Amino acid sequence: MSTDAFDPAGSYALAPSISLRPEPFGALVYDFTTRRLSFLKTPQLVTVVRELENQPDAAAALAAAGVPDDQHGRYLTALAGLLDAGTIQPRTDEQDPR
Repeated sequence: MSTDAFDPAGSYALAPSISLRPEPFGALVYDFTTRRLSFLKTPQLVTVVRELENQPDAAAALAAAGVPDDQHGRYLTALAGLLDAGTIQPRTDEQDPR
């Protein structure tokens, strides 16, 4: 579990131990460290997670993925859960696209 609080203005990336396998419903998420299997339940959430490494912050990843403004709250809650689970992590300077 992460001790970092999720910040929509923060920059994040998929954790290196995580693999995403696309599925019609979204994606299977496998953590090679914990051997935990979980799911991303929508294809758009998969797009958001993949966009995290290409965008300056989580809010920009939502915009780049085409998430409607009225759904940002739900997606930010999902990203906070993914941070807490260790699926995503704060980006380090060498991972920052800026």
